[in-house]
Amino acid sequence: MGKFIIEGGHRLHGEITPQGAKNEALQILCATLLTPQKITIHNLPRIMDVLMLIKLLENLGVGVEKLADTSYSFQAEHVDQDYFKTDAYSQQSAALRGSVMIIGPLLARFGEAVLPKPGGDRIGRRRLDTHFIGFQSLGATFDFDHAKNFYRVNASNLKGAYMLLDEASVTGTANIIMASVLAEGTTTIYNAACEPYIQQLCKMLVRMGARISGIGSNLLIIQGVDQLGGTDHTILPDMIEVGSFIGMAAMTCSELTIKNVGFDQLGIIPASFQRLGIMMEPKGNDLLIPLQEHYAIETFIDGAIMTIADAPWPGLTPDLLSVILVTATQASGSVLIHQKMFESRLFFVDKLIDMGAQIILCDPHRATVIGLDHAIRLRATVMSSPDIRAGVALLIAAMAAEGTSIIHNIEQIDRGYENIDLRLNALGASIKREA
Repeated sequence: MGKFIIEGGHRLHGEITPQGAKNEALQILCATLLTPQKITIHNLPRIMDVLMLIKLLENLGVGVEKLADTSYSFQAEHVDQDYFKTDAYSQQSAALRGSVMIIGPLLARFGEAVLPKPGGDRIGRRRLDTHFIGFQSLGATFDFDHAKNFYRVNASNLKGAYMLLDEASVTGTANIIMASVLAEGTTTIYNAACEPYIQQLCKMLVRMGARISGIGSNLLIIQGVDQLGGTDHTILPDMIEVGSFIGMAAMTCSELTIKNVGFDQLGIIPASFQRLGIMMEPKGNDLLIPLQEHYAIETFIDGAIMTIADAPWPGLTPDLLSVILVTATQASGSVLIHQKMFESRLFFVDKLIDMGAQIILCDPHRATVIGLDHAIRLRATVMSSPDIRAGVALLIAAMAAEGTSIIHNIEQIDRGYENIDLRLNALGASIKREA
């Protein structure tokens, strides 16, 4: 496993451009299976999860052509269904949680799909019930082999249906949408996720010939069509990277310009960081984070301690709570971080406590942070990245700490952040990668 050696205390300066959005890319790549025609995708992030999914598509028989650094074409004209029976398929798909979204397209186009229980971050219970209940509503049969941890879904003829999702699952909504666009009749999905990435998927499918109304809301109505065609699609900037860079600039007392942020798609993210007292200035489609020696956490109107919690869109994405938490450790004031969706995502705070942060882990879902206001710098330490988002939060802490820190298991960070060490070193950071 690789590691980062980080010399803390370096201020950053300059411009950085966020990569394409990881979560959108995984959905869009799976949607290429819905048509035998060519689909061209631009602004694909060159990160481990995306590259693994592209390789899986190639092994399934999808024609893949690299057109430029971040542009690829895909043509799923000849899908090798025998590949599903191989050990190689089981190993590849089990290693990547995003692989679960190939089920909807395969079910819609070929009438069956098999998948081992997918991997991904160990951040708590991440059930797939919403996906399979949706498929069953469309007329599919579902079986789970507990001994082999293998899912199998079959449907000779999907038919549209009304469904009220038990949770606004982003991947579940995406999977059900992709299964529904080729189903017979009308599908109504209520309590659908409506993140910008879901909106992007729907808009791409409409360009391919799908009939979807209600895009951007939690009520989607899909009129099934017989077939879909090809299209071009450009992926949005990654809002999680944008938020990570905002927190990084504040923690390291740096001035940073984040380029091409897609400001209109950031939702409540800028306001959430502003609640920590972080100043920012939109400049067209760029975002300037000015140098601040101090930033103070707001309180509620009645003086009560600020609470920042995740919620389905347009609420705050849970993927940024780790970054917000670490950023609060050097603010002035206190904040309660409430991670509602995943029960294991706050356990990385023990490393921050080792570094000198003042954090009370109330329970698996809540942590109270008492900011140090840069009066006491964090101490360098040795740690390991437990998941993508906690990993980058620990990286931010190490960049702000006094001394040299080591982060092991950086493959987790690489799954979501492209060449993060090289990009940050170009801004003045001191991060060394070792195998």
